[in-house]
Amino acid sequence: MSIFKVTAVAVALTSGLLTSALAQAHSKLLSSTPAEGESATAPAKIELHFSENLIITYSKAELIMIDAPMFHSPVVKATVASGSDPKTMIITPASTLPSGAYRVEYHAGTHDDRSTIHGNFTFKVK
Repeated sequence: MSIFKVTAVAVALTSGLLTSALAQAHSKLLSSTPAEGESATAPAKIELHFSENLIITYSKAELIMIDAPMFHSPVVKATVASGSDPKTMIITPASTLPSGAYRVEYHAGTHDDRSTIHGNFTFKVK
C-alpha cells in the first residue's frame, strides 16, 4: 500500500472520530435535587445540574403539579435563576409545595455549544 493511501485512510478515520466526538459533546442534564422519581419532603429549591455553563437569559423552567386539584392552576409560581456554579439552574417555589406529584420542564441555553436543550423529570412531595 502506498504512503498516499495510508495517509488518506488515516485522515478519513481521524475525521470520523472527531465528528463523532463533537456530535456527542452536546449539553445534558447530569442530575437534579430532588432526583428523578424521588419522594421527599417539600424542597425549598430545586437544583438542576448541567454538563455545560448556562446562559440564564435563554434558560427557563416550569414547575407543574401533575395531580393538581380541579380548578387550580397546575403551574406552580416559582423563580428561575442561576446558581453559584454556572452549570446550575435553581427553581425556587413562591410558597411551600403541598403533597403531590410534580414535573419540572426545562429549557437550558448553554455557552459551550450554543444550543438549547430541553427535557423534564418528575418527583413527589410527601
